[in-house]
Amino acid sequence: MTLIKKIKDKKVNFEFNKEFIKVVTDKIASNDAPFITSSFKEMHPADAADIVEHLSQNDRENLIKLNNFNIDPEVFIELNESVQSEIIKFLSSEAIVRILKNLESDDAIAILENVEEKDKNSILGALPPKDRFALLEGLSYPEDSAARLMQREFTAIPSNWSVGQTIDYLRENKDLPDQFLEIYIVDENFTPIGVVPSSKVLRTPRESKMSSIMEEIIFLVPVDMDREEVGNLFENYNLNSACVIDKNNKLVGMITSDDILTVLKEEAEEDALRLAGVGDEEITDGVITKTKRRFNWLLLNLFTAFLATYCISLFGATIEQMVVLAFLMPIVASMGGNAGMQTLAVTVRTLATNDLTKNNFNQNILKEFNIGVLNGIIFAIISSLIVQAWFQDAKLSLIISISMVITMVVAGLFGILVPVTLKKMKIDPAIASSVFVTTITDVIGFVSFLGVGAYFL
Repeated sequence: MTLIKKIKDKKVNFEFNKEFIKVVTDKIASNDAPFITSSFKEMHPADAADIVEHLSQNDRENLIKLNNFNIDPEVFIELNESVQSEIIKFLSSEAIVRILKNLESDDAIAILENVEEKDKNSILGALPPKDRFALLEGLSYPEDSAARLMQREFTAIPSNWSVGQTIDYLRENKDLPDQFLEIYIVDENFTPIGVVPSSKVLRTPRESKMSSIMEEIIFLVPVDMDREEVGNLFENYNLNSACVIDKNNKLVGMITSDDILTVLKEEAEEDALRLAGVGDEEITDGVITKTKRRFNWLLLNLFTAFLATYCISLFGATIEQMVVLAFLMPIVASMGGNAGMQTLAVTVRTLATNDLTKNNFNQNILKEFNIGVLNGIIFAIISSLIVQAWFQDAKLSLIISISMVITMVVAGLFGILVPVTLKKMKIDPAIASSVFVTTITDVIGFVSFLGVGAYFL
């Protein structure tokens, strides 16, 4: 069902309604399953899922366990992954089978991933052989591969068919997807060779050959291609859909733009969370789970903080000679840290989208150097004026000016060099870059400020 049709048929609530949440909570307490079921049917599935997500964990459990309440598959797939995992624990195997039967294969695989291994076999055994084979095949591929994204429901016809034959086939075949925008043309080996928009079929005379109106397929997606690469492919070439082929170049599925929209959103969120050192944290995660995920990152930051402190201790005599240096030291380190994180965020994103390449790497290094120099000069002037007005000491103003330029330049350079280096070492730059960049900029900031101070004093 397309989004347009859903919006037309269902009431869409764009604002969160606290009063209705309370009504649902009361109906759960009074075991009024018919009211909740009818209310959810009147809503867009995403809105119904939003209500389920905003219930307390105890209310969600009671809702799922209500007699005569069966959660709609379309509502279930709209729930965030952590809530899905929570609800699955309360569903019977029969209920999970019912949900899987009413979903496309890519959505069904996403749900089955959250089922415990001991229950997975019994659920798969209750599915029709065709569905069971498709899900087992999908689960055999890596989690981040194209095979996990693809739908196994697609429309493909031989290249020698006429438009009339195709239209008759589309009308009579009940195993086709409910909705599709494109029809794939395959050769005798079931290898995709072209694609025809369904609208073009309707506007072409029946006697015309499908091969005469097809557009040649430029991009074929292997089943093992990383989903982030698939997302970049869609983004760069504005694709509506893409064929997925196995190792024998046989058409086995398709990926649509709505699937890629979800992938790009998840990848962006994942990069943002990893840069902050919180991993795949969900709002529904418990205190212990969140604490465990954040502990390692904070522990690493503690050791790097001690490293920065050690660097400061090397200039103890200089600080004793002019105590005011201790007051101004955090300014330089903070500016360098922020400048480094700005460059880091941009670099991690360009690496994820493959925009940073060997051809433009040197150009970007030079650009970050120039940005560092320009920002360094600007903030050196601002800082020196403030310090001069505050302490009436020209030498101190000069010290902070020089160290500010040095720190800003180094921060910009390492903001791009660190993630690029980590990627070459096969380490996800989004996970490890921030702690290294922060440490380097802090150490450089302290050493440059105190070192320049020691030179002039």
